Amino acid sequence: MSIRTTHDTTVASAKTGISRASGFRVDADPRLPSQKQKPRGRRRPDLLAAIFEAEVVPILKASPGIRTIGVLAEMRRRHPVLNPNIRRTLEPRITDWRAQHGPEQDVIFR
Repeated sequence: MSIRTTHDTTVASAKTGISRASGFRVDADPRLPSQKQKPRGRRRPDLLAAIFEAEVVPILKASPGIRTIGVLAEMRRRHPVLNPNIRRTLEPRITDWRAQHGPEQDVIFR
């Protein structure tokens, strides 16, 4: 209890070291995470689902250093119907793919 009196936080935030706002949010909703409503899935069709494995992955394998904007330009050349805003979907997918399947990264310990 001394933590709560010295720091102006709720019990949850004082014990776990989270922010006051998160502590108030946790206290305000007593439900367990399993009782809360699941976040809903995609609301729009996935335009990259059909072409990512078939076309983007071979480009990434052929040239590992290519930037996302280069992949986007090639995909828009091949598929003119793609919206330029698809970059917001393409960037995280390429980042995730590179983290899982891309070349090994050097590890540096300081």
